[in-house]
Amino acid sequence: MLKIFQNKLIQKNLFGLSSKGKSVYQYTLSSESGLVCKILNYGGTIKELWIPDKNGKLIDVVLGFDTLEEYEKFNSSYFFGSIIGRYANRIANGRFQIDNKIYQLPLNDGDRPNTLHGGLNGFHSAVFDAAFEETNSKQAVLVLKYKSSDGEEGFPGNLDVTVTYTLADLQLVVEYFATTDKPTVVNMTQHSYFNLSAKDTILDHYLVINGDFYTPVDENLIPTGEIKPVEGTALDFRKPRKISDGISQILQEGFLGYDHNFVIKGKVGELRFAAALFEESTGICMEVYTTQPGLQLYTGNYLSNVRGKHGRIYNRYAGLCLETQNFPDAPNHENFPSALLLPGQVYHHKTIYKFRYFDKLPMNFE
Repeated sequence: MLKIFQNKLIQKNLFGLSSKGKSVYQYTLSSESGLVCKILNYGGTIKELWIPDKNGKLIDVVLGFDTLEEYEKFNSSYFFGSIIGRYANRIANGRFQIDNKIYQLPLNDGDRPNTLHGGLNGFHSAVFDAAFEETNSKQAVLVLKYKSSDGEEGFPGNLDVTVTYTLADLQLVVEYFATTDKPTVVNMTQHSYFNLSAKDTILDHYLVINGDFYTPVDENLIPTGEIKPVEGTALDFRKPRKISDGISQILQEGFLGYDHNFVIKGKVGELRFAAALFEESTGICMEVYTTQPGLQLYTGNYLSNVRGKHGRIYNRYAGLCLETQNFPDAPNHENFPSALLLPGQVYHHKTIYKFRYFDKLPMNFE
């Protein structure tokens, strides 16, 4: 049973009216440990995520905008904090096939002939129905629902989507559910850009990714279909490594920064450690756990003079995304994990962002 109510852990405030006249609300979830997450039902967007640093000073660790108008105008380019769907990441030529039928999606990846993050009007711009789930006094749970109609952005099937955000102690849990009435493809993720300090870039952050392999891409950032080892490459984050060290190496390979999918170790569908991000000056460490097969590391390569919230200007490397996901373009690669969802099946994945504190760089996160 879902109820809309107010309590000390969840507050609801009107954020604005969308260009289509729909009410958009901001939901503030709080935990007893001081973690505060502000979420919009527009795009299921994490607008703010406040956490005390090692000295007790509150820091907003995600990028975003101040107003709904800015989200509507600019977030189809940046996707700050949004839920991404129906298909996160890229689909080559905006085309895939199910049961000998070819589906064509809009192309929205700049000069590249791809569909990116679900198309022109993906879940990032949808207004979700929101409710609070009554639970114990130590958890704040926000439930978001959206019905994606058959043919929306070219995808087949009526897709019923539920996303839940659960805030408890020092962790944020995101769960994704979907059902369909026709065979379709689904791949949802959360597109927050993290910066665990008040600095202009994340270059001083340390990163660990629990993946021995990655999926190489071509000039259009579409996977070639190969799965290659990270050893000896700029993508080797199996031990803590400063982002700036990796960036200097990846630039030599012709990339602006990281925009790569890693194969997360372990069994798909089981919750397991995927990545950790650490910033020494604040002492904040964010660990990521997921049931998904992959993780996209994106370092905000195309941010340029973007006026963000709190009066900040975002430029390249202002934040990074750790997008838990199926592999990019999986519908067009038989050797990748299947993205197909059939009637009667339930799409279900979970990602946990867990925060901890360290005085210095830990050698082992998990």
